[in-house]
Amino acid sequence: MFTPLQAYFEWKFSMRAEGFVGSYLQFIIAERWGGWNPSLIDWVGYHLWFLGDLFTFSLIALPLLLWLKGASGRGVVSRLAALCEHRGGILVFILPLLVAQLGLRPFSPNDHSWADFCYYLVFFLAGYFFCADERFVRAIRRDRWLVLAVGIAALLGLMAIFALGEAETWFWEPSEPGFYLIWAVAPIDAWCWSLFMSFIGMRFLDFSNKWLQYGQEAIVPFYVFHQPVIVVIAFYVVQWQAGVTVKMLAVVGSFVVTLGIYELLVRRVAPLRAVFGMKAAVKRSERPLGSGRHTE
Repeated sequence: MFTPLQAYFEWKFSMRAEGFVGSYLQFIIAERWGGWNPSLIDWVGYHLWFLGDLFTFSLIALPLLLWLKGASGRGVVSRLAALCEHRGGILVFILPLLVAQLGLRPFSPNDHSWADFCYYLVFFLAGYFFCADERFVRAIRRDRWLVLAVGIAALLGLMAIFALGEAETWFWEPSEPGFYLIWAVAPIDAWCWSLFMSFIGMRFLDFSNKWLQYGQEAIVPFYVFHQPVIVVIAFYVVQWQAGVTVKMLAVVGSFVVTLGIYELLVRRVAPLRAVFGMKAAVKRSERPLGSGRHTE
């Protein structure tokens, strides 16, 4: 709904240099769609591409997840969890990440390609495993310093590659031996830092307050609206005959606009709450006794 609008303003701005500014309908007719591949989700989705990926992952993985809930599947989960009870066992999940990158990346080196799609799918499935057995969580807590050390080593390796000035070539050229080096190190780095930041969340962020509760409810609608608002406002702001400071302030004001859309519209309209997966608002009269301030 919103991402085609962003694409339209991008197209409209680029066409201004040619002296032609078409309507939204003309843009929809003129735009050509390619064949199916994961990059289509990126093109259509703009900043919401990962929601398209998550939805697709859910559909693809549903049969597997249902099987994992059964007796045979629970056995697989249990055996993998038992492996993670050994020191460093949690790093075994790096193997399918390496398969996704080293096996598919040479044939689909672009962003949001099949390699990326399968790579993210592994992370998606790992999330299910971690919720299915407490031993995975215990392994993260136990091996936190190990995964941090490996993550730092992998990060330093990637930084060295960038410092040598080879990254731009190695990232995209399967004919270069360094291509396989960089795509072997990157999954190790990503997995280890994901685990360590999960530990940080479990250790230090396991609490709640009214501001966090507000943010948790607002995060999806705010994220959906923020970029279309920025794009539309910036489209007009960059054409002003004004200084950079004024333009920056105007674009930063998009935060206020986005927050206003959420607070005044989405948060208060029941159908919109449902669209964004928010729970129905609890009326004051329906709140249980003792949930708010009262006097006796």
